Amino acid sequence: MVSEEKGLPSSFSLGETGEDGAESPPVNLKWKARLGTQTYGTPTVANGRVLVGTNNGAPRNPALAGDRLVLMCFDEADGAFLWQLATPSPVHHGKFSLCGDLGICTSAALDESRAYVVTSRAHVISTTLDPLGSALQPIYADEAEYLAKPARERFSVGKDGPIVDRRPGTPVKLTPTDANMVWVYDMMTGVGSWPHDASSASPLLLDDYLYVGTGNAEEVDEIHKPSPNGPSLIVLDKRTGELIARDEAGIVPRVHHGQWSSPSCGEVNGRTLIFYGGGDGFCYAFDAEPIPGADGKPGTLDTVWRCDANSPELRQARYLKPNGPSEIIATPVFDNNRIYVAVGQDPHHGLGKGCLTCIDATGTGDISKTGVIWRYTDINRSVSTASVADGLVYVTDLAGVLHCVDTETGEAAWTQKLDSRVWGSTLCADGKVYVGTQGGKLWIMKAGREKEVLATVRLRGAMYSTPVAAGGVLYIATAKYLYAVAKGAGGDTGSSPLTSEM
Repeated sequence: MVSEEKGLPSSFSLGETGEDGAESPPVNLKWKARLGTQTYGTPTVANGRVLVGTNNGAPRNPALAGDRLVLMCFDEADGAFLWQLATPSPVHHGKFSLCGDLGICTSAALDESRAYVVTSRAHVISTTLDPLGSALQPIYADEAEYLAKPARERFSVGKDGPIVDRRPGTPVKLTPTDANMVWVYDMMTGVGSWPHDASSASPLLLDDYLYVGTGNAEEVDEIHKPSPNGPSLIVLDKRTGELIARDEAGIVPRVHHGQWSSPSCGEVNGRTLIFYGGGDGFCYAFDAEPIPGADGKPGTLDTVWRCDANSPELRQARYLKPNGPSEIIATPVFDNNRIYVAVGQDPHHGLGKGCLTCIDATGTGDISKTGVIWRYTDINRSVSTASVADGLVYVTDLAGVLHCVDTETGEAAWTQKLDSRVWGSTLCADGKVYVGTQGGKLWIMKAGREKEVLATVRLRGAMYSTPVAAGGVLYIATAKYLYAVAKGAGGDTGSSPLTSEM
């Protein structure tokens, strides 16, 4: 959520048509690309490619129609469509239900030659960065069958956890612009994960390991937990998809509703830790090095510490009360041996009291009382990850307020109402703070202790993800489009007055 990129625009315009029919050209718009009709994934930019999770509302391949979970890949230079991974959504049945038309809600992790993504149905997939191509010979031999809509798919709960009864459908006809899949790991059948609504934890890539939140939580009745002994965080070998380890923190029985936080990492006193926001409202730190399992079984992750990210006042009330406890949906942010993380609930639960907690990451055990440096409670429930830069924390809440908080005192330097709810997070880069709203407005604030609105740009669609900066370009995903914004692009130097709202 913090970038070292420079030269990013302080304003831009998509181009407009006036009442007289005259068109004004775009300002600082490099290119735009069509996505689906709902987009929750934040773009990932690397190796000349831009990857973003979306749905199948505007199918690229007519043979792969219907509700699908889609990862699209575009050329970084001009936005040309390169390939897509379009996996089918599971059949809604009984105690398991995936919210329809969500698409892929996570961000892909990339290395030199592979992309790794978690789909909403709790599958972790590895693909190459290049499309399948004319040879139509995927590394994952069952790709044509995997991409087919199952002829039958039933989910049930056995004594050892979830059971998936699936009969494959007719294999699809692969095309050159389909993804070249490498491997698939099903977290439902692999470790008994039972996600609620969707899996939305982005994978963390660290050396040869992928750390993945399983999403293990409640069934559709929002009461029972089909896999209470299942893990919340697992480790996979990025090369093969093999299960390496799982956590033993016992989070699932305490989960309030869902688990949607993505893991992060940092080095504390020479030891690499993995930080994870639990569905029970506690932030956890695990040793990144798995403890080997016996007799060839998967290993475990050692729990170093846990800390309640809810204030004592929130813990005293019931979960669904406006002043009750919340889970952690945001990603814990590590900076200078501290963790910054806010709590929140499913946005459909409405507004309520929140809490931003600053945690000492050097402790051990349950540090809920000893490890809290400060709490900022003048914030609503939040699903947003904080940006931490130059002694300030920038974080938004669901109600649509941007908070700028001092990292040392935990007191607000300023707040800014954003006129609409916020699902995404802030990006702090080049002396500016960018944040988009559900109402379709991108706010550009001046970073620092003095509040200043540089511009607001009304885009043509809701924003549920976070702006990303790479190569001097700002990437912004709305529900239907991906925009690449750069100074001097769009046939204008960017020196003319901003034509969108101020």
